[in-house]
Amino acid sequence: MSMRRRTFLKSGLAGAAGLVALNPTAFAGVAEEKNSIIYRTLGKTGLKVPVVSFGVMRSDNSSLVKAAYDAGMTMFDTANGYQNGRNEEMLGGFFSTLPRESFILATKVKPDGVDSRTGLPSKETTAESFLQKFEVSLSRLKMSYVDILYMHAVDSAEMVNHKETVNAMLDLKKQGKVRFIGISTHKNEPLVIKTMVEAGIWDVVLTSYNFKQTYAEELAAALKLAGEAGLGVVAMKTMAGGFLDKERTKPVNPVAALKWALANPNVHTTIPGITTFDQLNIDLPVMSDLTLTATEKEQLIAAAGHTGLYCNACEECVPGCKKSLPIPEMMRAYMYAYGYANMAMASDLLAETGAVADPCNGCPECTAECVKGFDIRNKVTDISRLTQVPLDFIS
Repeated sequence: MSMRRRTFLKSGLAGAAGLVALNPTAFAGVAEEKNSIIYRTLGKTGLKVPVVSFGVMRSDNSSLVKAAYDAGMTMFDTANGYQNGRNEEMLGGFFSTLPRESFILATKVKPDGVDSRTGLPSKETTAESFLQKFEVSLSRLKMSYVDILYMHAVDSAEMVNHKETVNAMLDLKKQGKVRFIGISTHKNEPLVIKTMVEAGIWDVVLTSYNFKQTYAEELAAALKLAGEAGLGVVAMKTMAGGFLDKERTKPVNPVAALKWALANPNVHTTIPGITTFDQLNIDLPVMSDLTLTATEKEQLIAAAGHTGLYCNACEECVPGCKKSLPIPEMMRAYMYAYGYANMAMASDLLAETGAVADPCNGCPECTAECVKGFDIRNKVTDISRLTQVPLDFIS
């Protein structure tokens, strides 16, 4: 970990002690439940949201969603492509029976034809295809409107300002089918956020934000601009992959990671992925207590010094690759497979990039270098095997 990165992390963890080894069982219990939930206002939307919301992406259990709702979670985040639509259908089945004003639904639509390497649109990036996907989402959710609609997986200024898609979203807002519009971003986040602020039409940004990002200082500066402009900020990828190793023996402390992200006052809520009741019970107390303990601070510093599974998508490795592979996307697929144990998501992402099995074959040595110390060749060779597995084996 660079000295600059270490200094920034420590400045966010005032009073942290020295490094300690991670103990997988140290945070297995559930903290004492508090009575009052901490709410923040989601920028100029005016929506009051608990600091922890529900990332529904990998959940297929309406009973789990009900438990979260009953415990005070009010915002639920999904997307048109999650679980091939089953995710939205599950949420629609549950929420269609409840008072509409009692919950906040956010969904995401990914524009067609966007180059996964450059982030640039193509002739296939049309308002028509975007709107068709959204109407399908609305039908699955059994709703007449969604509270937040994100243009999904944006990583270029060109897509932030893509006239056709932006105008389509603004029209949906005028029609009352969408209350607020936003963008989700996994890559080039500072650029995307600054461009959104300059555009002046966006309501919410959903951005990666965690203690392992090597450019966290730059991102924090962008979030400050967002806060000053009234942009609502929702943080994802807060747990930096969830684990530090592919064997899943070294977990990131989820409570500490959430608290770290929420220590930034410009972050209004987080959407940790929740798939089990145990995970829900671990996350719920953070809604009422954001105080980082000394042990939690030490664990974060230790985890930050570990290579881990989370890729910054900084693209500094790309110029050194003789085959110009989409390394950041492949590293994200690696994290999905081993950190999230979600082979379907990893497979879908690899398919989007056009990845093939063993793409490093023929290169005598790897000339791509990672700022975080990833063994790029090993990870690329490993995850690319998934391209050979039939989809019906992993869906």
